[in-house]
Amino acid sequence: MAIRIALCGFISLIVAMGIGRFAFTPQVPLMIRDGQLTLTSAGLVAAMNYLGYLLGAWDAMRAKRHIEARLWLGITGAVALTFLSSLADNAMIHGALRLIIGAMSGWGLVLTAAWTNERLAHYARPGLSAAVFAGPGAGIVLSGLLAVAIQSRGLSAAAAWQVYGVLALVLILLVGRYLPRAGQLHRAGEQPEPLRLTPDLKRLVWSYSLAGLGYILPATFLSQMAALRFPGSLFAQFVWPVFGAASMVGIALSIALRNVGSSNQRLAVVLWLQGLGVVASGVLPGLGGLVTGALLVGGGFLCAVQLSLLYGRELAPKHSRYMAGLLTTGYAVGQLIGPMTSSLSTWLTHRLEPALWLAGAALVVGGLLVWKRSA
Repeated sequence: MAIRIALCGFISLIVAMGIGRFAFTPQVPLMIRDGQLTLTSAGLVAAMNYLGYLLGAWDAMRAKRHIEARLWLGITGAVALTFLSSLADNAMIHGALRLIIGAMSGWGLVLTAAWTNERLAHYARPGLSAAVFAGPGAGIVLSGLLAVAIQSRGLSAAAAWQVYGVLALVLILLVGRYLPRAGQLHRAGEQPEPLRLTPDLKRLVWSYSLAGLGYILPATFLSQMAALRFPGSLFAQFVWPVFGAASMVGIALSIALRNVGSSNQRLAVVLWLQGLGVVASGVLPGLGGLVTGALLVGGGFLCAVQLSLLYGRELAPKHSRYMAGLLTTGYAVGQLIGPMTSSLSTWLTHRLEPALWLAGAALVVGGLLVWKRSA
């Protein structure tokens, strides 16, 4: 039963996050090539996605009714909207779709995390609980490898969205019947005592918000940076799958090292390594900078998510869903600011690097905030 729950959560996050949200990254070069977006408008469209993510996470945190319905709609909506993206041909329509799919992703992540964490804690399987968070990384790998095949065949951006939609549909058909039914995520009348935001919790929320700002620029623009630096290069097309594979390796290392130090210290180290990766992607020349950035930022991406939720659960064990929603909301605020800084940077300087320096600094500060624990 525990393995089935973990596998269901894993595949749900592949669909809602790895494809629903992050297939956009390898699609950016194709949409720019097809005249649907520019580099500046791509940042604004991405910002719409993160605004939707913020709204979905906030709603998931506060919802008291129809919680399971939100989880179902979040995951199945990600499939439907991926297909609908094939019909969009300009920034305005893509922005509207990204706003809605962002909300679906927010529901999918927060509620899947709350469901699997609670159920796997019941079975005393913390390793499986952490492994669920490799789902988005697996989705990034799958979508990245598909992107390589798509570009090698010269498919349009519209056709590529259809390919991603088919993959998401097949995956969700595999696990749909195992998703939670009414009453499994919330019991009527269940009201835990109000959450008090201690100094540790406040620092964690600020840290996770800065983590969202720090990672999102390379996560959004790695494929486009590779396409600009190495037009037509096959190796450049593999930068995004490397990011996804690194995130899965990062989760495996997090599980293996779960008894080394405290969760907050491991989180701080992960954020500092991500900051180094962001700077490397902008400073180091050639493909080496992009690969280093993909390995370090990607390797820490899901670890930061998993460790932040773990630390939040340690600090507020009776408020698992609320903390997941609160942290994800802060993360979404950071993600929303990130593309806005990238659009401002490319508009003013015609370069993405100034925004990358800000992102790297945000990750360093985020690590400092959680390094020490009050009690």
